[in-house]
Amino acid sequence: MPSCRFFQLDVFTRRPGGGNPLGVVVAADDWSDAAMQAFAKWTDIVETTFLLRPSTPEASYRLRIFTPTKEIAFAGHPSIGSAHVALLSGFSTPKEGVLIQECQAGLLPIRVEGESAERHLFIRAPKATVLKTGVEPKSLLANTLKKVKLGKLPPAFVEGGRRWWLAEFADASELRAWQPDHASIRKIGLDSDSLGLCVFARSNEPGHDVVLRAFPAGAGIVEDPASGAANGLVAAYIAHAEPDGPLARGYVVSQGREIEHDAELILRIDADATVWVGGQTQTVVSGEVEWPN
Repeated sequence: MPSCRFFQLDVFTRRPGGGNPLGVVVAADDWSDAAMQAFAKWTDIVETTFLLRPSTPEASYRLRIFTPTKEIAFAGHPSIGSAHVALLSGFSTPKEGVLIQECQAGLLPIRVEGESAERHLFIRAPKATVLKTGVEPKSLLANTLKKVKLGKLPPAFVEGGRRWWLAEFADASELRAWQPDHASIRKIGLDSDSLGLCVFARSNEPGHDVVLRAFPAGAGIVEDPASGAANGLVAAYIAHAEPDGPLARGYVVSQGREIEHDAELILRIDADATVWVGGQTQTVVSGEVEWPN
């Protein structure tokens, strides 16, 4: 069996163990779809990606993203981590400080800032659309949030690469202590064909501006330690609802402390409301993989 380079990473964190795990196989062009899915199931990491030669000259590389059960079009932390490996392994080099990722969500630019351990990568999030705002009074979502003091923005259903229900809490400490009904969130996700519920609160805690928790129960995950796509949608919603507000040009997010992680995500928002999601990635495992095709 031919071997490929394999990396296991921790994404959106300053230290190993704080972010979101990811597996990356390099130069997997000869792998079949079935082999990719089987390997992703075997690793049992929330996502495993495969770096491939691009199919278009504009792209730096092509990326396929698999959960243990299916292939997905886009996710934030797999994109950032895979770009980290593309640079680390020499699989791709940036042009004028930018990599272009080709994936099922299209061609997505990734800004490269800094070198080595201090490198930060920022991916342009897919354009977001606010599909609905507010909560129907007797809905399952209303019942899930009934004991919560909500924040400035009304709950919203937002789509951009993925679909999420978003809700702002008025108090960051209440958000950190919240014990949601995960079965209800799973039903909300399945009924709305979304990942589930992402909640956030503005924060006065040192080092960050927003606290965020993501519950992708619609995809079978109880709580996500670091959610690039969800954070991108929250940033897009904030920029849409408060174009002149204090967070409208970007902010720093704390995520994952409630489940013994400590992720840091940096959100940047351009004047045209384009959202960039970024942070650091730590390499934990570097080796080779042999897998039957």
